[in-house]
Amino acid sequence: MTEHAIVTATAEPRTQHSLAGDLRLLGVMPGDTLLVHCAMSALGWVAGGAEAVVRALLDAVTDTGTLVMPAQSSQLSDPANWRAPAVPQNWVEIIRASQPPFDPRTTPTRDMGAVAELFRSWPGARRSLHPTCSFAALGPDAERITARQSLGEPFGDDGPLGVLHRSAARILLLGAGFDACTALHLSELKAWPALPRIAEGSAMTVDGQRRWVRFEVAAGYPDDFPEIGQALLRQGLVRAGRVGSATCHLMSMPDIVDAAAGLMVEQGAPFG
Repeated sequence: MTEHAIVTATAEPRTQHSLAGDLRLLGVMPGDTLLVHCAMSALGWVAGGAEAVVRALLDAVTDTGTLVMPAQSSQLSDPANWRAPAVPQNWVEIIRASQPPFDPRTTPTRDMGAVAELFRSWPGARRSLHPTCSFAALGPDAERITARQSLGEPFGDDGPLGVLHRSAARILLLGAGFDACTALHLSELKAWPALPRIAEGSAMTVDGQRRWVRFEVAAGYPDDFPEIGQALLRQGLVRAGRVGSATCHLMSMPDIVDAAAGLMVEQGAPFG
């Protein structure tokens, strides 16, 4: 959507103050640990853009809360696996040899949106060290949330999602759909421990030197996430409301991860 179209569709400007008020009405509370997925264009036109959105979220959780966002960088994944778009086979080794190594300070996000891209470099924010599936966090629990994340299980119990699950964090889909709900990958791992593995690799700095590091990750099936989200809504586990122009969803991470895992077990694994 163009900025002109967003302006035309917005009755009045959204502001840091108005968005923070909407977040409180939705149920975001001081002291919350909040995992946020944001589609900024859905909010309407925001005075101050992504910065105002981040500041509104920080106002809502206050200094006693911790804000978390995905900071994924799929551009550093193995080009042999790229499909959107795929690259010619004779490019693969060139890309592997020339990709800049992951750096939590400088590596940009990809397809995470303007709010997450700004947040990962926000003063004081910490970022986990997975080259493609990192998370950024700011607040009292940020260091604990981002401290560990294994190459092979970036969405597992030992990583940021596991810490958030055990911490009774909440999830806010801020105009984003359930297809963006990263926590449901943790549900997949709980429901299907034998998920197929995918060969991956990334450029990383190891002992001060750039290296191409190979590893394997579990396959994910996010195409099913919207249907699972609707089932969670029907179960009454998700609170819906509006922030700016956006339909938003607020939920307990332990409740929805565990309920979604149960639904996945019932439907059966999507692999042979």
